[in-house]
Amino acid sequence: MVMSASQSVLVVVDVQEKLIPAIPVADRVIANTGRLIEGARRLEIPILATEQYPKGLGPTVGPLAERLAPGETIDKLHFSCTEDPTFRDRLAALGRRQVVLAGIEAHVCMLQTALGLGPAGYSGYVVADATGSREAEDTELALARLRSRGIDIVSTEMVLFEWMYRAGTPAFKDISRMIR
Repeated sequence: MVMSASQSVLVVVDVQEKLIPAIPVADRVIANTGRLIEGARRLEIPILATEQYPKGLGPTVGPLAERLAPGETIDKLHFSCTEDPTFRDRLAALGRRQVVLAGIEAHVCMLQTALGLGPAGYSGYVVADATGSREAEDTELALARLRSRGIDIVSTEMVLFEWMYRAGTPAFKDISRMIR
């Protein structure tokens, strides 16, 4: 199924100050997640962000936090966003069925969230170049497991171009500049 701007929600999972330094591909995760946030804003796609136990792990990293609007961030304790009542309610209220996931860690919160989407009635898309774990092997295993369970593994550019749908629009020009 093609990702549609009218049916998508971008979910940024736990890209937090005390977690991100341990991620070897942190710069890539932050840069691509930032591109996804900007693209979602330009195309009027709702954004939700989560913070796993922010008291201990800190807030979302500055370069992403400054792009998030007030009220878009949800504190959670469950590893899976889909197990958190506040997240579930906020996602359901958006009325969209496609969930595009970016964040960390691939083998914990990203994996458990993506696996929880199908049973909750959503299609999940994990953005491989906007996720990571402390160990590269954990990321590889998580993506392989998700793929085997029917979760689409995509890239930042795949998401942005599917959301745009066509060239020749003002959004196309803006987003094309952003990804160069």
